[in-house]
Amino acid sequence: MQGDEAREVLGFPPNSRPTPLQVKAAYKRKAWETHPDRFPAHEKSHAESKFKLISEAYSFLQNGSLQDGSASGTCARVVRTGAPRVHGARSNNALVKAPFIFLILGTVTLGGLNAARAYQRQKESYPSHNPFLP
Repeated sequence: MQGDEAREVLGFPPNSRPTPLQVKAAYKRKAWETHPDRFPAHEKSHAESKFKLISEAYSFLQNGSLQDGSASGTCARVVRTGAPRVHGARSNNALVKAPFIFLILGTVTLGGLNAARAYQRQKESYPSHNPFLP
């Protein structure tokens, strides 16, 4: 697929230079209009071919194949996630995990204390005359 053809499929003029956001918005609009699930069974094959053409045009324009105006240029994307680190810094995983550990330990401790108190109250309210029970 050539650049002008891809632009025309998504509804742009042939020699325009749409931004990635414009390309994405045009793709969403065209995909919604031509998605095969929106058509009856006898029209699905035609809608599928249109949808595939629109998807191909979108991927062609999104991959940056037309950075310098020719069809041969490519663009690599670098995606970074997480917070940046200062040189020599260690990760703070222990500080992140600490509040959760305290929550769990506190819940277990308080739950154990409440259970012990309830057991003691039950034992005082209904004393057992059986010498083998605690």
